[in-house]
Amino acid sequence: MEDNEVFREALELLFGLRPDVEIVAAVGEGEAAVRATLEHRPDVVLMDYHLPGMNGGQATRAIRGAAPDVAVVCLTGTADPQETQALYEAGAVACVTKDEGLETIVAAVVGAAA
Repeated sequence: MEDNEVFREALELLFGLRPDVEIVAAVGEGEAAVRATLEHRPDVVLMDYHLPGMNGGQATRAIRGAAPDVAVVCLTGTADPQETQALYEAGAVACVTKDEGLETIVAAVVGAAA
């Protein structure tokens, strides 16, 4: 769940090239992330921290409360330690930054699915 449409589309393209990954939804708002998760029940949700409305921490907490079997990997453009801590406290299994590179992001998602 990524609010930057161009980055979200790049992630969709990258993950779409992998035979071991199926994209079931891509949304740009926290509330929509929770709804999509409850509807599709994916193995992993890739969650941005900075989302309109409900932020990534709040959305992660809601997802983990309603669907504890869904792993949440958080993605942030900043490495703010307080935000990262809040994401882990909300139930994220991993946090990566956007500047770590797409392969690192993919590895975090694939690892969370394992």
